Amino acid sequence: MKLKLAFLLATALIAAPHLSVAQEKGGVINVATIGEPPTLDPMVSTADLVGIVTQHIFETLYTFDKGWKVTPLLADSLPQISADGKTYTIKLRTGIKFHDGSDMTSDDVVASLNRWLKLASRGKQVAGFIDKIEAADPATVTISLKQPYAPLVSLLAFNNSAAIIIPSEKQDEPMKEFIGTGPYMLKERKADQYIQLARFTGYKPRSEESSGYGGARHQYLDEIRFVPVPDPNTRVEAAVSGQYDYVDSLPVESFDKVKASTASQPVLLKPFGFPVFVFNTAEGVTKNVAIRKAIRQALSMEDMMAAAFGSKDFYALDGNIYPSNFIWSTDAGVEGAYNVADPEAAATSAKAAGYKGEPIRILTSRQYEFHYKMAQVAAEYLKLAGFTVDLQVVDWATLTQRRTDKGLWDIYISHSPFLPEPALIGSLSTSSPGWWDTPARKASVDAFTSEVDPDKRVALWANVQKAMYDDVPLMKIGDFNAVAAKSTKLEGVDPAPWPYFWNASIKK
Repeated sequence: MKLKLAFLLATALIAAPHLSVAQEKGGVINVATIGEPPTLDPMVSTADLVGIVTQHIFETLYTFDKGWKVTPLLADSLPQISADGKTYTIKLRTGIKFHDGSDMTSDDVVASLNRWLKLASRGKQVAGFIDKIEAADPATVTISLKQPYAPLVSLLAFNNSAAIIIPSEKQDEPMKEFIGTGPYMLKERKADQYIQLARFTGYKPRSEESSGYGGARHQYLDEIRFVPVPDPNTRVEAAVSGQYDYVDSLPVESFDKVKASTASQPVLLKPFGFPVFVFNTAEGVTKNVAIRKAIRQALSMEDMMAAAFGSKDFYALDGNIYPSNFIWSTDAGVEGAYNVADPEAAATSAKAAGYKGEPIRILTSRQYEFHYKMAQVAAEYLKLAGFTVDLQVVDWATLTQRRTDKGLWDIYISHSPFLPEPALIGSLSTSSPGWWDTPARKASVDAFTSEVDPDKRVALWANVQKAMYDDVPLMKIGDFNAVAAKSTKLEGVDPAPWPYFWNASIKK
């Protein structure tokens, strides 16, 4: 799916690379992240932090270019799709080596995709549509579907709950050896200290020009070190002082302070995405859809966004899942259900729904400071509506672990970039934490994903959004811009929702 031209020109989430004619080779960069990733197996996690680190180690068959179009990565070309839309023939690149020196073949791809269907939330989203995956020859894989499934290639391209390709004999559950085909390989991991990646000398880049996550991935750097810095204020000071070459996820109010620094400059992603409150629809008090609606009725999205981002330079109120500069933008279901901010009416609704004072357990983290600020505002509005609130502030790794347990929470706070294909939104999968699984979800999502006509899919997405507002598996809070920082000595790093450091180099 194409984004509107105005969006691409105005925002350029992934800009054309700023590579100089002769970038310097060598050196080590240190990247400050929001914390310690819960795993280095990107199949089993939807945490952005996992994808940011592991996209340098592992690769997928496809990825996204600077215009958010799917482009081949380990695949030689885009798939050949049969006339009935049910058979995908994928030609693989040859001469690709894993970090252990072995050659990638179709057997590795088949084994990896089957592992993805079994373990990954996005793989499980696809699994019901898959008939079989086979190796036609050492460099060809065929995927046979039970019915057409339009988002398949986009899901294969996504680095979140990713369909990474690993050696067929390294398919352990959980993963024991972290061996991929990426430009960098895992050298050392010291928990809560750093993850050290070193250049993989056997890497074979694509021949095309670099474009977003696609095209050639150059290895100018000797090493990349990802360092957990959980406290946002510490990340700000580290950016201002130039302690790190790149600092991810800064509070937006630090923009001017970083801009005034001589060591670093801010990186602005505009618009980046949306904060979201995800409900536990499977167990506990929020299993009741009427109580979920009462909670939404109580909340002021405007006050939460103002507390989280301060200036309207960094946020916008918008109940549409996609903003107006996306072809997917629709207001279906939004009227009367977004930014209601009526605790008194919510109290009446909650009582009618059978609410009896049970604690509403809200999981959040201060590593994303804007999550925590929204949680504080939400808690006060919910208390005004008569809800008992149990605000649980944990580190991000703990949150991503706890949210997989249906018995431990009622709401967790997260955020998402605006994704090029709506089927990539995690909550559409019944296996994603939240476990939204209703007849309305099935009818609307199945119709949307099985339709291959682009224009018809736009209309069908409106039905999915309406089902999301009717069933309330989540609440979108608004749109926001994201701020990071990079050293004035760092070249070749462009704004991206999941920052990547192939193509990066250090000015000598």
